[in-house]
Amino acid sequence: MDTTVKTHDTNDSVTATRSVTEGLTPFLHDTVVTLCAPSFAISPADGQLDGGADGFYHGDSRALTRLTVAAEGITLAPVAGGLTGADRADFRALLRGLGEVTADPVVALRRGRTVSSGRLEETFEISNAGTRHVRFRLSVGVATDLARMERVRSGDVPDEVPAVAVEGQLAWSRDGFAVRLLSTPAPDALDTAAGRLSYDVELAPSQSWSVLVVCTAAHDDGDQFPAAPADQVPWRTPVLHSADRRFDRWLEQSVADLDRLRLTDGPSADGDTDGEGGNTDQFLAAGAPWYLTLFGRDSIWAARMLLPLGTDLAAGTLRTLARRQSRVVDPATEEQPGKILHEVRRTALEFTDAFTLPPVYYGTVDATPLWITLLHDAWRWGLDPQEVEQLLPHTESALSWMRDHGEEGGDGFLKYIDHTGRGLANQGWKDSDDAILHRDGRLAAAPLALCEVQAYAYEAARGGAALLRAFGRPGADEWEAWAERLAGRFRKRFWMEDAQGPYPAVALDRDGRPVDSVTSGFGHLLGTGLLNGEESALLAARLSAPDLDSGHGLRTLSSASVGFNPYGYHTGSIWPHDTAIAVHGLVRAGFPRPAASLAAGLLTASADFDARLPEVFAGHGSQASTRPAPYPASCRPQAWAAAASVLVLRSALGLDADVPGGTVTVAPTFAHEYGPLTTTGLQVAGGPLGVTVTADGTTSVRAPEGLTVVTSDAGRRM
Repeated sequence: MDTTVKTHDTNDSVTATRSVTEGLTPFLHDTVVTLCAPSFAISPADGQLDGGADGFYHGDSRALTRLTVAAEGITLAPVAGGLTGADRADFRALLRGLGEVTADPVVALRRGRTVSSGRLEETFEISNAGTRHVRFRLSVGVATDLARMERVRSGDVPDEVPAVAVEGQLAWSRDGFAVRLLSTPAPDALDTAAGRLSYDVELAPSQSWSVLVVCTAAHDDGDQFPAAPADQVPWRTPVLHSADRRFDRWLEQSVADLDRLRLTDGPSADGDTDGEGGNTDQFLAAGAPWYLTLFGRDSIWAARMLLPLGTDLAAGTLRTLARRQSRVVDPATEEQPGKILHEVRRTALEFTDAFTLPPVYYGTVDATPLWITLLHDAWRWGLDPQEVEQLLPHTESALSWMRDHGEEGGDGFLKYIDHTGRGLANQGWKDSDDAILHRDGRLAAAPLALCEVQAYAYEAARGGAALLRAFGRPGADEWEAWAERLAGRFRKRFWMEDAQGPYPAVALDRDGRPVDSVTSGFGHLLGTGLLNGEESALLAARLSAPDLDSGHGLRTLSSASVGFNPYGYHTGSIWPHDTAIAVHGLVRAGFPRPAASLAAGLLTASADFDARLPEVFAGHGSQASTRPAPYPASCRPQAWAAAASVLVLRSALGLDADVPGGTVTVAPTFAHEYGPLTTTGLQVAGGPLGVTVTADGTTSVRAPEGLTVVTSDAGRRM
């Protein structure tokens, strides 16, 4: 239902009409998000927090809904606003008509924003560049609803919570969540009921005046996942200098955003640390604003993509999830022994009576095999063998889950169904209700066995077997045999044919019938070992066709399908992480040309999103518009979207590591397209790795001592 809400500025002199669409997810595409997990602020480009999803948030709760500034009787005209860092933003406005003697404005407002954990700082600075004295009243308006995140995301408009004055501060509290707001200097007038701080400002020519407003927020029982220390970043910071500055900027912004998505987790109460000394571990929150917490799948993929920067993040992510690995069967939470969780929240997420998720929810079919593969890959990139060995019991439990619980129905495929009736209907990474469609637009009926999940399971079984064998534990032969049986079943049951030739179904439905739509899932199969060379070539051709390769990245659903919607969350949109996985898969399978095309599309899109690629954007494609349209409710930044920049760089350089075997591979595939290119700040086996690729493709490598650098021209095959 559309409603129109009238809101007054802080001195009641100007009335603005703002449209709020209740019951629908707020749009975010034109907002500025500054963050330091578990906190963030979100506002339009004018800097005013005032409606919709605007606000300052901490730990899945909104601490402020309104933080506006106005000058009594004077029009405040925004002229610029945007990020100056992942956790900082700057906004500028002009006070029209004040002190002017020509057509030039002379009195300006600069609004600086900084977010840290549990703290928002807003500096309002007024400067007079004119020749006259000016005098006016500046007002700052504040309010909050202390709403939980799911209410904001659902489009609810909760009632405001009244403020109280406590020792010169405004204060709000409810349900163990407390917020305080302090002004320095103190306001000349404070209207607690209206939430208004007023300042009488007088400026001579060339003078300036400023006020600092600080908002702090905290839960009585502390942060579920505290912020990571600023000086303990668990990776090396890469620096890229290439012939295409868009690539350099994309990587720089992505790594800055990832830095501010870091959260920590300590030893569990029972002392089960799964790590030497029980040190605090770090992982990446999934994204802001909706998912600023631990998500199994997202955190695993992001850590895996960042392995060329070091293994510490992977180790922290693995241990954080291992502490919560299920040991019981509980249909209410979707727990099964050995299973890795989907997400963790402070309280249950109560969207509707029919859609409610418990605080710790295990409704994911893919996080468990992905966890195994992350451990395997981290081991190959140089994770300390002692740390690997401590996690092997969890690996064995995860492998057992694939065999004992993942294969629901007994046909040998990993599949899912929502057992609760109130959880996620789809439990792969495409988890919206309408994500899995037949080509004619019909919804596929669960239980569903997704094609990419079988690839994850195959790769996990092979990787798990390699770990068991390397560390002298039993079961390696059994899991290799299990993987080969899975590959045989997949080849027999998933492959089908249309007018363009053979391809694998996106899924098998509850009756074991192939779901025949053409999707981006193909990219997740490549390079896992599940496919042979001929099958890989067929999918490489599919991925490079214009119905999937949009020119801005990979569409989640073919544009030729009934049900294709460029704004569909998983039915035609473009996800940067999904495209990057396909890029890497194509390179691993030996097809750099389509990989380069998809990577170029992401690079083009990154420039149009100011180097901060969102979680998802619209899939119209470059033939429809040179600039990609946003998906309006997308998170931005999102961990795996940011980490995609590192995976694309890795793919371009043809990087791989086998530290246990004493080698690092640098076999550039399409890096020459960005040459000359030099990258530093990579890491393998705990030491620095640097690569230079000249414009003609000549490569030089600086690797840690003790590692043999392997180069190959195989990646040049077109």
